[in-house]
Amino acid sequence: MNSLSKEKRNQLVLVALMTGGLLVGLWFGLIRFQKESLEVLAQSKTSSEQKLEQVRQAIEASDLIETQLTEVQQRLGKIESTMANGDLYSWTINTLRQFKPGYKVEIPQYSQIDGPKEMNMLAGFPYKQANMTISGTAFYADFGKFIADFENQFPYMRILNLSLEPVPALVGSDKEKLAFRMEIAALVKSI
Repeated sequence: MNSLSKEKRNQLVLVALMTGGLLVGLWFGLIRFQKESLEVLAQSKTSSEQKLEQVRQAIEASDLIETQLTEVQQRLGKIESTMANGDLYSWTINTLRQFKPGYKVEIPQYSQIDGPKEMNMLAGFPYKQANMTISGTAFYADFGKFIADFENQFPYMRILNLSLEPVPALVGSDKEKLAFRMEIAALVKSI
C-alpha cells in the first residue's frame, strides 16, 4: 500500500468505502426487508397450520359429536314424554301422589295451578312454566329425602319458596313434625 501514490491510495480507499456503503445499503434496503418478510410468512404459516389441525380434529370428532347428539336427543325425548300435559292440575296432583308413597310426607293442600305461562328465567326458552303451591307436614329427615329425590327424579320440576315451621298443636312423638309450604314450578312442553 506504501508503493501506491497518494492519489491511487485515496481512490482505493474511496472504492472500498463505496463498496462497503453499497453492501450496507443492500443489507438494510433489500436483505433485511426480505428477512422480515420471511419471518412474517413463517408466523403466518404456523398459524395456518394450527387452524388446519383444529379443522382436522373437528372433522375427526364429528362422528363422536353426532353420536352424542343422537343420545342427548333420545334422552330429551324420554324426559319430554313424562312432562306435564293435558290437565295440568290433575297431572301435577297425580304425579305427586304416585311419587309420595315411599316417603312419610303428608300433602293435604294443593293450590290452583298458575299457568302455563312463558318461562320468565330464560328468553326464547322452548317450554312454558306452570306453578302450584302445596302444603303439608313431615319429619325433617323424611322431608329432606323427599325433596332431594323429587328434584332428581323430575329434572323439569323445581321447588321454590320453601318455608318450614314447627307444628305447635302436636304432642308426643309427632311434636317434631314440621309444616311446610312450597311452590312447585313445572316445565310444560309447548305444542
